[in-house]
Amino acid sequence: MSDGAFDLVVIGSGPGGYVAAIRAAQLGLRTACVEQYPRLGGTCLNVGCIPSKALLDSSEHFEHASRGLAVHGVRVSEVALDLPAMHARKDQVVHELTRGVEGLFRKHKIERVQGRGRLVSASAVEVTGEGPPRKLATRRILIATGSKAAVLPGIPFDGRRIVHSTDALTLPAVPGRLIVVGAGAIGLELGSVWRRLGSNVTVLEYLDRIVSGADIGTAKLLQRSLEHQGMKFRFGVSARSARVTGETVQVQVGPAAGGDSETLVADVLLVAVGRRAFTDGLGARELGVAFDERGRIVVDAQFRTGVDGVYAIGDVIAGPMLAHKAEEEGVACVERMAGVAGHVNYHCIPNVVYTWPELASVGLTEEQASEAGRAVHVGTFPFLANGRAKAMGERDGQVKLVVDAATDRVLGAHVVGPRASDLIAELVVAMELGASAEDLARTVHAHPTLPEAVKEAALAASGRAIHI
Repeated sequence: MSDGAFDLVVIGSGPGGYVAAIRAAQLGLRTACVEQYPRLGGTCLNVGCIPSKALLDSSEHFEHASRGLAVHGVRVSEVALDLPAMHARKDQVVHELTRGVEGLFRKHKIERVQGRGRLVSASAVEVTGEGPPRKLATRRILIATGSKAAVLPGIPFDGRRIVHSTDALTLPAVPGRLIVVGAGAIGLELGSVWRRLGSNVTVLEYLDRIVSGADIGTAKLLQRSLEHQGMKFRFGVSARSARVTGETVQVQVGPAAGGDSETLVADVLLVAVGRRAFTDGLGARELGVAFDERGRIVVDAQFRTGVDGVYAIGDVIAGPMLAHKAEEEGVACVERMAGVAGHVNYHCIPNVVYTWPELASVGLTEEQASEAGRAVHVGTFPFLANGRAKAMGERDGQVKLVVDAATDRVLGAHVVGPRASDLIAELVVAMELGASAEDLARTVHAHPTLPEAVKEAALAASGRAIHI
């Protein structure tokens, strides 16, 4: 069966794909979006960003009710965990948001096509699923198929005792002992969820630090906070193999540099060592689309592949695997198709680790500035000296600004502390608009608020912080 021609067929309905489809429809392009799963929204909405944040918030409430209310004069006894109810709330949040995307598709008259999409030419996508195959004729194709969890040799997932991030969102019981392989955002976030609910969590990391790529000092502050909460870390080690024995997992762990291994025992092993571009069965290679050494699609500045009419965005191309990065690329890509000047400023893409305290960053770290030979001033301000943070009982963390020594422009910002994910937005806007530390320092911030720490860090960059 062949359909009438579309202006654009998007393959994948994750944040990059569905946002690109909506923007394309707004620009007057007749658009179809192919999604192999029954629900729209991709990994982020269904089994990633959204459900994990729902569990993070719920587990935060549980821990606060269990341990954090007495200091506020609130006495609570016999706090009990209802894990099925917690999962049900998470699932309801996901359900409401996926239904929201469906509504947006109807509003913008985007044709939703369920099934697995495969490029049969630069102007046709074949969709196979439960019904008869469909062939979608189109002027352009946008690949937005996202990513899948990376695997480790010798550690096969079984979905019960040896799990990836998707499985870890639906564990039916709190594991007594949880080993997490990988100290990146996913490992730390899911490790935090289960630690708050009662699990003894140990994180194994191949490198000598958590959150590779983050500002080193800021990451160390987060590590210290997580250790204080009870999370354990082992650095410079690798998980070499694992096998399920009865109701436990035997994990062989050895030095990253080589040497004898030891056996660690856990109830659940979570492998969170990153993600890989997902292009399996897409037909792109066969069509002549080029891939890099890491299996990502090669594109130019306008997201065009080497095959005319075929584009790619998001996790399948180079760059950070972030939902908001994919969204911006999707918008910029289809705007270019329609003759509108879309762009993505890759220097101003924030990155967040949703632990508590949170870690949020944008732009250059102090180390990156030094490696690039740029002279910088650094301004820091601790939340310990912020009135609102103290009133909240939140004393951990700081705001750190990296500022060009010659121009005073903000080159990078790194926040670890309460609601860092919200605080970073002001700093992203500042960098997007080319603001200086002096601009931030002279901007009136309401008192008492957490963002005052941003103002004070800006003042500290020139040695004139007021409250420390």
